[in-house]
Amino acid sequence: MHWKRLLTRRWMNVPVFLLCLVPVLLLVRKYFRQDLGANPVEFITHAIGDWTLRFLAITLAVSPLRRLLGLPELIRFRRMLGLFAFFYGCLHFTTYLWLDKFFDFSEIAKDVWKRPFITAGFLGFIAMAPLALTSTAGWIRRLGGRRWQMLHRLIYVSAIAGVVHYYWLVKSDVRKPLLYATIVFLLLAERVVAKFRKSRVNLEVGHPKGLAAEIPHPSRNPALSPPPVDRG
Repeated sequence: MHWKRLLTRRWMNVPVFLLCLVPVLLLVRKYFRQDLGANPVEFITHAIGDWTLRFLAITLAVSPLRRLLGLPELIRFRRMLGLFAFFYGCLHFTTYLWLDKFFDFSEIAKDVWKRPFITAGFLGFIAMAPLALTSTAGWIRRLGGRRWQMLHRLIYVSAIAGVVHYYWLVKSDVRKPLLYATIVFLLLAERVVAKFRKSRVNLEVGHPKGLAAEIPHPSRNPALSPPPVDRG
């Protein structure tokens, strides 16, 4: 109960927000200490890319943790975590765009077209853009809960594309990209299992959308029933 009360506090957004900023602040600290290794651009690019994948995985982990820990209150942090995944994705792409290619868009276009790992990374980044754009409550109302949820399944595309991007980038030691691939696979597999279990329970108890919904209650006039409320 103590954890549940703590997670519902409005001020909890502040420490979570600051914690999400720690990776970039540590990177800035390394920059001023000139502790970025022999190839600073490569170090920054890889470090930010790692954190993009980590935040995608953390965002995907929110729903499974809610179910496993019995803490539905965790959902309030998922939007912020997803936006930080996009934030680090933007930094990763900007590093490549600016420090690596010096805004040479013709070279960038060639990379996206000819180099598969760049293509996969670009796809993952593009897939995150509509998620960030439609992350507000206003967009949930405009799109409707069902369409909004369908759109936000693009995070699966981003996570998979990010893993593929990392795997194709690494030429020899593939342990880290395989670790990320395993984590993403387990998080997506958990969703499939949870959905299967939910469907099975609905069939056993009689889901409202099944046969029970087709038999109106004799005391209810459908014409006078209020419209269903879409709660997203």
